Order: sequence, then C-alpha cells, then structure tokens
Amino acid sequence: MNLNPYEIGSYLLQEISLYTGRWDLVLSGVILFAAFLLFIPFKKNVNWRTHGAYAAFIIALFTEMFGFPLTIYFISSYFGKVLFQNTFLDYMTSIGMPIGYIITGTGLLFVIAGWRPIYRSKDVVIRGPYRLLRHPQYLGFLLITVGWLIHWPTIPTMVMWPILVFLYYNLAKKEEKEMEKRFGEKYKEYKQSVPMFIPKLHLSRIGSVMG
Repeated sequence: MNLNPYEIGSYLLQEISLYTGRWDLVLSGVILFAAFLLFIPFKKNVNWRTHGAYAAFIIALFTEMFGFPLTIYFISSYFGKVLFQNTFLDYMTSIGMPIGYIITGTGLLFVIAGWRPIYRSKDVVIRGPYRLLRHPQYLGFLLITVGWLIHWPTIPTMVMWPILVFLYYNLAKKEEKEMEKRFGEKYKEYKQSVPMFIPKLHLSRIGSVMG
C-alpha cells in the first residue's frame, strides 16, 4: 500500500493519539522512575527539593508522553503534519528512542550501583562506582532524565533539565562540604583524586565499577 506524505503524517499522528489520555500509563511511569529515589540514603540533612525537581521532571515527561502531548500538538499545528512527521517522529524512532534507552539504562545502573556501597556505610566509600566519580547516583539521575529527554523531547523538560543539572551540582557541592567537615583530610584526598561527575575511565577500573 502506497501512501502519500500527508497520509503518512496523519497515520502516525493517529498512532500517537492511541496513547494519549492514558493516565494509567502516566501514573505507572511516574511511580516506576520516582521509585529510584528510594536508593538515595535517607538523611535529615539531605536537600529533598532537588530530588523533588527530578520527580517534577518525570511527571512532566510522562504527562506529555501518555497524557496530553502538548509539544506534539504545538509542533504539528505550527509547522504542519508533514514536516512534523519528517522531523520529530523520524528522529524519535530512529535516533531518540535507541540512544535514549541506552543512556537512561546507564543512569539506572549508576543509581543502583551507587546505592550498594554506601548502604549503612559510616566511612568514606571508595569502592564500586565511587572509584570513578564522587557522585554516581546524581550522575545516574541526570542520565535518566537526559535519556528520556533525547527519547521524547518536550518543551517543559528541555527547560527543566538545565535547572536540574544546576540543582544537583549545587547539592553535590553542599554535601561535599559536609563530608569534609566530617571526615577531614581523608575525604579531601579522595576529592582530589576522583572527579565529581565525569569519570576518568581506565581499563583496569572498568571491570570493578559495579563491584
């Protein structure tokens, strides 16, 4: 069956419409990805406003994906169905989805792997992913969100993501000051030798990241 570009655009928009108004999927997605906040150690001095921003990002994302796709309607109405189909949908299926899933999956691994060494730990943790970077869980949350942003870019999440990066960076800096007060030179030496968010990968360390 041969379809002209206008028919293809209409067909794809109809396919998307099958998943709009699915507030059950919105709720399921929000619960699933917000649940990874449970891997953050519960401490009285933790700034949960930053993690609240992560939760807000997830809510905005899944609301547009399965609830009301405001960005999709805006783009299709402003630029036209054909251009929308040729740009947004082709990008999403050929690039955004596979790359986004890989990045999001990597972020999930960092969050989980970062929780294991520090669970009930009362000392400076330098094993597992903490051998490569000082804040693997925060990097994990940023990778989760940027992965979804690449997969399904929306106007609200594109605005929110830089703010999320700023908040997690500030949270990491604040926690490091507290760690320096608590552990002194031991943490300062660790801080000088291990980067904050971007790991310096060495072949000898890669195999032990999840250990």
